[in-house]
Amino acid sequence: MMNTATSNPLLDFSGLPRFDAFRPEHVTPAIEQLIKEATDVVARLEAPAELVTWDNVVVPLEEATERLGRAWGIVNHLNHVADTPELRAVYNENQPKVTEFWTILGQNEVLFDKYKAIRAHPDFVNLSPARKRIVENALRDFRLGGAELPGDKKERFAAIQEQHAAISTRFSENVLDATNDYKLLVDSEAELAGIPEDAKAAARAAAEAEGKSGYQFTLHFPSYFPILQFADNRKLRETIYRASATKASDMGAVFSELEKWDNTANIAQLLKLRDEEAKLLNYRNFAEVSLVPKMAESPDHVIGFLEDLARRARPFAEKDLAELRAFAKDELGIDDMQAWDVSYASEKLREQRYAFSAQEVKEYFPEPKVIEGLFKVVQSLFSVQIKLDAAPVWHPDVRFYRIERDGQLVGQFYFDLYARAGKGQGAWMDDARGRRMTTGGILQTPVAYLTCNFTPPANVDGKLQPSLFTHDEVTTLFHEFGHGLHHMLTEVEELSVSGISGVEWDAVELPSQFMENFCWEWDVLQGMTAHVKTGEPLPRALYEKMLAAKNFQSGMQTLRQVEFSLIDMHLHYDFDPSSQQTVQQLIDDVRQKFSVMIPPSFNRFQHSFGHIFAGGYAAGYYSYKWAEVLSADAYAAFEEALAAGGGELSAETGRRFQREILAVGGSRPALESFKAFRGREPSIDALLRHNGMNA
Repeated sequence: MMNTATSNPLLDFSGLPRFDAFRPEHVTPAIEQLIKEATDVVARLEAPAELVTWDNVVVPLEEATERLGRAWGIVNHLNHVADTPELRAVYNENQPKVTEFWTILGQNEVLFDKYKAIRAHPDFVNLSPARKRIVENALRDFRLGGAELPGDKKERFAAIQEQHAAISTRFSENVLDATNDYKLLVDSEAELAGIPEDAKAAARAAAEAEGKSGYQFTLHFPSYFPILQFADNRKLRETIYRASATKASDMGAVFSELEKWDNTANIAQLLKLRDEEAKLLNYRNFAEVSLVPKMAESPDHVIGFLEDLARRARPFAEKDLAELRAFAKDELGIDDMQAWDVSYASEKLREQRYAFSAQEVKEYFPEPKVIEGLFKVVQSLFSVQIKLDAAPVWHPDVRFYRIERDGQLVGQFYFDLYARAGKGQGAWMDDARGRRMTTGGILQTPVAYLTCNFTPPANVDGKLQPSLFTHDEVTTLFHEFGHGLHHMLTEVEELSVSGISGVEWDAVELPSQFMENFCWEWDVLQGMTAHVKTGEPLPRALYEKMLAAKNFQSGMQTLRQVEFSLIDMHLHYDFDPSSQQTVQQLIDDVRQKFSVMIPPSFNRFQHSFGHIFAGGYAAGYYSYKWAEVLSADAYAAFEEALAAGGGELSAETGRRFQREILAVGGSRPALESFKAFRGREPSIDALLRHNGMNA
């Protein structure tokens, strides 16, 4: 047994993942073996037992499934950050097997009965709060997994899960393939007027790498967004906007495989499958299913929250748009402002109004300094030390760190910060391993993956210049690190509720959005800025301008987030996927009611809306705004400590945040954790104030 384990690195759980040794051919034998081992454990647990206890049911089940989860987590991670045709093929081959295992497990009536027996036993009261919560969550998950369904319906439920997993994967692959397919080659530099030097240098390097002359842009965010934001050439902005807004859709005429990558049918399928799953489980719609493990009470409760926020934001959004249109017309000569003009006109208005540009700010945020500043904040808030560490990695750009407290290892994380081909877009945190006490009494420390898509270091005048971050990217880094802290600074020793596990989905964003606030603090910025040429920290005058600009267009931005959330909620709540109404019509209806700037009719943003069609946020996208209420209110505790003379980074408030929110993970309801930290229910006031909408 040991021999196979060590010869196949996916079966080696003795330490950190052996990324230097993984090959696509390892995947199938490892996953098949781990499914077989876990299935054998389940079969043993199904045998009648005189006494059903935590130790003889929950522990062996968690151990067997953890190994499978960890190994598949590595494959899943690599599939997102180092996509190759070989890896994709084995991923797609094994995903149905993994989905099938989890579905059958979720429907296992014998195990369901054993968890019920643990719950009904007089000793249940003596279990720790964390263990009680695990049992309650398991009972809920068995019900949601279809354990109470009759045999024929169970089969259909399992088939739905498998189809759903395969179509969601196809959805993301189509987005990735279309993104990688599109290349915009610009011959002359004259056409690129307005675009910053570093973005041009990256485009030139991309062309050279493929043996082309000129400048090559792609649909990866660091490549295309500088065109939308800075390019004076309106035609160029429209070209790249159209490509980005139609990728993986029926409108994607500029892509080499339009039909193959069109997600229209995948969206329709996913919505049908979700609706059918909800009805099998006796819910009226998928939104109700989605909300069972979340904080929000009902779809109507969520829609009410979003519409209330939309009402409050609307006057600010209308004012934002009117100002922008007038500016575009009077100052830029754009009479009919279009979607591809919005980022450009906004950047110009911001520069005029606040007399600085995003590019100017960027020069103060070289990567090494930002990372140093981030670590400093975390170290002073939570009394930990972060040190560079060594581990096998999947790409030479990836770095590995450890977090210690009083010389003891608390957790570790991988940093994969730059955009590259074969890597999915966006930024995310994922867990490589959770914290738990093993049966042998050894503490397993948590490990996290922190992934972003920033511009890699560039050659400027023959010298390698560090990567420069926009302030938005700095905020993204702090955000993902907040998720990482939630995972790594937990003190719970039960795997299913340690770190982010078992935390209600709409509360998961609380620590991440909470960390973003520090990117706006003067004392913090002093320690994490150094001009790329002079080494000077961010000047006070520029900071004041950034602060003044912080809520620039916050009305429009809030409304946009609310629009996405309402589209998601309505698609899963009162949209009938088998009716004549199309998804596009529902989107148009929501926009008619709530948007101030309606995108062009060719826009197909939903065709790459991975959050809800491939990322677990179905009927859950609202949670960003929901958690923002919690995080703004939590951060207000630091503002109050400051006002009371506790210093900018109040270590005492940091300790309380660590103790009541990060440490407890999912071992108690998120609302209880929030109330323990703030001493009251959450209030929306801080969010409106932070967004300049409290007038």
